[in-house]
Order: sequence, then C-alpha cells, then structure tokens
Amino acid sequence: MSNYGLIIIIIVYLAILFYIAFIAEKNSKSKWVNNPYVYTLSLAVYCSAWTYYGSVGMAANSGVGFLPIYLGPAIAIPLWIVLLRKIIRISKQHKISSIADFI
Repeated sequence: MSNYGLIIIIIVYLAILFYIAFIAEKNSKSKWVNNPYVYTLSLAVYCSAWTYYGSVGMAANSGVGFLPIYLGPAIAIPLWIVLLRKIIRISKQHKISSIADFI
C-alpha cells in the first residue's frame, strides 16, 4: 500500500469519526449515553487499539495474560455508569456545579 493510500484511509476514518461526533452533538437531546451501541463502539475502539499495540504479541508470549486488557474495560464501563449516577445525584443535592467543588 502506498503512503498516499494510507493517508487517504486515515483521513476518511477521521472524517467518519468527526461526522459521528457532529451528529451526536447536534442531537444532544437524544439519549446516546443509554444506547447500547455507544458502549459497543467504545469497547471496540479500545480493544482494536490494544490489539494493534501489542495484545496479539502478549498473547503469543504469555498465553492468557492478555485477558485483563479486555476484561478490565468490560467490567469497568458498566460500573462507571453506576458511579456517575451517584455523582450526579450528590451534585444535584448539594447544588455542585464544578468538579473542583465536588472534590
């Protein structure tokens, strides 16, 4: 593959990401956060980046030692929603408007 082909693929990929972000910001009234596709896509992006940067080599060298890379986000992302709801509830009760006030 030539350098120009690779650059075009990168630009198209980034354009798609920016288009998705634009649509998400434009329709901010919709509940994107509660959509299961958001969780799936974010996990796919995370996992594809780790696969690209060494998970395959780590699996070849250490066997199942690569599993925490995938299990960690799969467990942490649903728990983050629970934690975030508690933070929002506390912020509304105490009328906190910034992270500095919350901390």
